[in-house]
Amino acid sequence: MLILKKSYSRLAMFAALLLSTNLAMNLTTALAAAQTPQANGGAKALPPVRIGMIDGLSGAFSNAGEAVQRNLQIAIDRVNARGGVRLPDGQHKLVLSSFDNKQGVEESLTALKHLTDQHIPFVVQGNSSAVALALVDAINKHNQRTPDNRVLFFNYSAVDPVLTNEKCSYWHFRFDASADMRMHVLTEVIKDDSRAKKIYLIGQDYSFGRQVARSARNMLAEKRPDISIVGDDLHPIGKIKDFAPYVAKIKANGADAVITGNWGNDLSLLVKAAKDAGMVLKFYTFYGNGLGAPAAIADAGIGRVRAVAEWHPNAGGTDSDAFYSQFRQRYPDPRDDYVHLRMQVMIEMLASAIEKARSTEAAAVARAMEGAQYKNAFHNALMRAEDHQLIQPLYVSVMQKKGESGVRFDNEGSGYGFKTERYFDARLTALPTSCKMTRM
Repeated sequence: MLILKKSYSRLAMFAALLLSTNLAMNLTTALAAAQTPQANGGAKALPPVRIGMIDGLSGAFSNAGEAVQRNLQIAIDRVNARGGVRLPDGQHKLVLSSFDNKQGVEESLTALKHLTDQHIPFVVQGNSSAVALALVDAINKHNQRTPDNRVLFFNYSAVDPVLTNEKCSYWHFRFDASADMRMHVLTEVIKDDSRAKKIYLIGQDYSFGRQVARSARNMLAEKRPDISIVGDDLHPIGKIKDFAPYVAKIKANGADAVITGNWGNDLSLLVKAAKDAGMVLKFYTFYGNGLGAPAAIADAGIGRVRAVAEWHPNAGGTDSDAFYSQFRQRYPDPRDDYVHLRMQVMIEMLASAIEKARSTEAAAVARAMEGAQYKNAFHNALMRAEDHQLIQPLYVSVMQKKGESGVRFDNEGSGYGFKTERYFDARLTALPTSCKMTRM
């Protein structure tokens, strides 16, 4: 009996050993299989390169922030369709993370803190020069204080000239024309308009609005000293619901043209008030071709409302038309029809700079961005190293009905589009800079 028990015990031990060995072999095989490309559908994905957008996604100007988000996303998707950005360890996709600043400076600085806490290397913002100036100052301090977590700021719409003059920064790049550059081409058009005699200035009461008024006065005094400035009003940004009192002043002063840098609802409500008052005058605008303005102006704007931009849907050419058509296919809702070429240029130039630098480190990408050129079949731009201002062509376009000569596309399904009136080569848009930049 004792012999039988010992034999059974040895047999049980052998069986247990055999079982454990088979389990170990099976587990090893399973783990190895799980690590093969065939098991997980390809090589392990590399971490994305994150871009943090700080802009208004709620409140009075949420439509402007949402338009930016759409433009950035389609540009990012184009880069990712090529596999992303190439770095020494492989290709990384771009990812957009959005932070709602409610168009406030304090909220923007809080968003920047969240962004840097997450080690997001690239910040994009534009819909407020006041916010942009605060971000430049905060980023300068952050990058000096935390050199192992530095960030770069890419500005798509904040056009206060100081950002690339006395407040220029190595960590800031602007992809829109400055207010002075935009005003320069607008006043070139006004200079050649013999019927322009009395100009009314109206704008939003913050750094950008005040700069637009200063630029208009200075440039008109130089180019057309015979023109009278018959009014100059600043109003609270995003607070005015009825512009009828302002329009009454414009009418009472006998103005035959208005210059305004207003954007978003402040622009569309202004031009709608002028329409409702039955006024017949020209509007020279920075942003008259977007976010509800054409529909609000309607027939009263035909041949009268002008806008300045680096591109517009009716700029012309097969490639330009294809670019716009691709955007409309992606975002077919007429309310989403607000396309910024400069945001596509910004993302493409960022991707190229990352690849040239072979890094996402801020100083390395900044060095790669300086002097960089963007060129496609219908646009050519250069990032000026002296002040980090993008130098690019500008169009002044005039509002017309869709279907008129040169107006194939309308804005936001309104039945109204814009036709090129004057084209300014990049060499004609560049202005001197007073930037004295400290480089890394």
